[in-house]
Amino acid sequence: MCVDFTDLNKACPKDSFPLPRIDQLVDATAGHETLSFMDAYSGYNQIKMHKPHEEKTAFTTDQGLYCYTVMPFGLKNAGATYQRLVNKMFARQIGRNMEVYVDDMLTKGITADRHTDDLRETFNVLVRYGMKLNPAKCVFGVPSGRFLRYQVHQRGI
Repeated sequence: MCVDFTDLNKACPKDSFPLPRIDQLVDATAGHETLSFMDAYSGYNQIKMHKPHEEKTAFTTDQGLYCYTVMPFGLKNAGATYQRLVNKMFARQIGRNMEVYVDDMLTKGITADRHTDDLRETFNVLVRYGMKLNPAKCVFGVPSGRFLRYQVHQRGI
């Protein structure tokens, strides 16, 4: 289902919560022997709408009137809302053993042995918040891989 939220987006004040700088996230992977790349499954759709705001996403089909109960794509502030959530979720890890850009996550380990503990910490957070991963887009325990369209490895890009 594709809904045009143009009018709703015009009526909503802009959320100026910043997205991280991609160059800084990519640079932060240097010096880490083992990397794991993860993607949240249908990222935005894992965030529940605030109940009183659900009706603002209403749309009509041949079958009737519906509204979203989870955050749909196309809302002006969806990216900022999602980034705020993952920053809160992974606050203890970001910059230390993890980098996150919206629904793209990278857990980084200085050594392969340490990386197992880093992943355990990441998975515990994912479970606590009920966030699901897309297994088709996840790669675990590798020396290099693609993160935010850059090929990254221990020596950097």
